[in-house]
Amino acid sequence: MINVHQLGATVRLEDGSLAAVPATELSANRSTIVKSFQLREPLTLWVERNGRHAVAYLESRTVPQRIDSAFEDRMNAYLKSTEEWAPPDRPAPADRHFIRKKRRAAVFEARGKST
Repeated sequence: MINVHQLGATVRLEDGSLAAVPATELSANRSTIVKSFQLREPLTLWVERNGRHAVAYLESRTVPQRIDSAFEDRMNAYLKSTEEWAPPDRPAPADRHFIRKKRRAAVFEARGKST
């Protein structure tokens, strides 16, 4: 642990890289994190890397579920129900949806590239 402040904390990982502990994680586990910082005891952390940035959470924390199966089932049922509405000479509604999403993602990716 390098620093503990109101907006979170900064930790040095075993490989020497730095990771941020978000404020929500710090507020939920403040006593454990502050005690570790004061006693200079290592914590077992779960690290999520997003490009160059790493975010650390206590190992006891449950890993966030990024897929909501109930929502996916409802979305699939809706798209299946709309297939009968689709004109036969055009792509299926699900395909049209993903084609639009891919085009929009390409626009945003192009914005991020320097010219």
